[in-house]
Amino acid sequence: MSLFNRLAYFNCVVEQGSISKASRIFDIQPSSISRQLSALEEELNVRLLERSTRNVGVTEAGQLFYQYSKRITGEFDEAKRVVSALHHSPRGSLKISTTVAFGESKILPLVPIFRDAFPEVDIEIEITERVVDLIEENVDIAIRSGRLPDSNLIAKKLVQNNFILCASPNYVRRKKAPQHVEDLAKHDCLVYGYKGWHDWFVLDRKPQKIDISYYMEVDSVNGQKQLILNGGGIALLPQWAIEEELKIGKLVQLLPEFTFSPCNYETSTYAIYQNRQLVPSKVRVFLDFLTEHFGTTL
Repeated sequence: MSLFNRLAYFNCVVEQGSISKASRIFDIQPSSISRQLSALEEELNVRLLERSTRNVGVTEAGQLFYQYSKRITGEFDEAKRVVSALHHSPRGSLKISTTVAFGESKILPLVPIFRDAFPEVDIEIEITERVVDLIEENVDIAIRSGRLPDSNLIAKKLVQNNFILCASPNYVRRKKAPQHVEDLAKHDCLVYGYKGWHDWFVLDRKPQKIDISYYMEVDSVNGQKQLILNGGGIALLPQWAIEEELKIGKLVQLLPEFTFSPCNYETSTYAIYQNRQLVPSKVRVFLDFLTEHFGTTL
């Protein structure tokens, strides 16, 4: 009998609190499960369970062993599934969480192209500024920007966030374009409401904070873009969010000789996923797809 089968029986008995209930789940005789549990205890040289005619109790050693056993069988099942998937086309449900602006402008347009290549992968996309917990919320890939916290997650860089200082032609006609960085203190500026992103910096050899006069905080790239398109002031927006508006003249770049950022470090947009020895094929092919696309377009 396989050790993994014994572990699976043990896990089920602990969870069900009964050998007879576990035997019905596995469709085998209770005596067979009882023998395998005894063999497991003999191999470990420790009593894991306290048996009675009606119920099964778990010893202190059994409770500790269960935590490891559950993890081992879970990883073994995942390994079998992933290895099996290597010989088949990627399939199953792929859950993605992405920020609003990047998701709507850059991720959603790619979904039909990806689906044409991998029709057996069903995609669920959550568009939110909320930071999701990949493990707790069963998210396969999260698209996030900014400085990433230390964690056991893996981050694959998709794009460098180059920020453009911009305004509408209407605003420039009314207020006149700033000629120097110092002039921004006299203009209507919009900033992000994110913690630590209320300031603007010029990124040179050493980041230099600049004085600005902001009248509104907006926690949304798209929200800021709509405001400045309507003449609402000057904003610092990612290049990928305003490429089309710059091209057709709805927005104009200001002080292009400087490199600006809403924080005192360079930021990027990443695809974040769980640190696994075996990455599911549906996750792997989507990451490769994103890397190939953004590596040639942004």
